[in-house]
Amino acid sequence: RPNPFPTMSIRDNVLAGVKLNNRRINKADADELVERSLTGANLWNEVKDRLDKPGSGLSGGQQQRLCIARAVAVQPDVLLMDEPCSALDPISTLAIEDLVGELKERFTVVIVTHNMQQAARVSDQTAFFNLKAQGEPGHLVEIDSTDKIFSNPKEKATEDYISGRFG
Repeated sequence: RPNPFPTMSIRDNVLAGVKLNNRRINKADADELVERSLTGANLWNEVKDRLDKPGSGLSGGQQQRLCIARAVAVQPDVLLMDEPCSALDPISTLAIEDLVGELKERFTVVIVTHNMQQAARVSDQTAFFNLKAQGEPGHLVEIDSTDKIFSNPKEKATEDYISGRFG
């Protein structure tokens, strides 16, 4: 579920990471960063006239994109996304997947998903992690290009998982 800061406006949600890192930013630069980040998250045109409204008032897909805008505003080296589409309708899911395609041109994007079709659509590299037994730590079973993982995995456990035989 997306987690915009509920007491903050859309604008303040985007700037939260910058402020938390004690970066001083003047109003003009802040305005430019908000626009650039929301544009980068494909949300600017939908919210540009209500930046002072609460982020929690947006739809689920919009909230997810707001959280992505907040993350990219600090220019991270790596963007981590845990089940970014799990609570979204198909149209919002497509918007997030399209956005991931754009973001991976500028950032390393790591996505955790249980949706095999989504992994095949959005990733260049795929890693399969699994548990040996309940209560034991997980381990990396296989990592390779997404095409190879989904067409010819090396490990039987990977093949079983992506084909739906277990999991």
